[in-house]
Amino acid sequence: MVHNRLSVFRAERNLSRKDLAEQVGVNPQTIGYLERGDYAPSVELALKLAALFGVPVEQLFSLKPFAPLAASLKNQES
Repeated sequence: MVHNRLSVFRAERNLSRKDLAEQVGVNPQTIGYLERGDYAPSVELALKLAALFGVPVEQLFSLKPFAPLAASLKNQES
């Protein structure tokens, strides 16, 4: 299973699934499937999404679950 933080990045940009889908050339349902973990992106789609958000692919997608955001923020404060 591929884990992702796509919904977090999308929410930070105040983008709807439809808006994001249009920007990367996919169906809005594909964004929903990705966010729920029902679908693993192609390399091309993962790279397009990472480029759109200006982050490395590893910040959006991972083979291991991401740590909760609160834990990540707490570790940055230390």
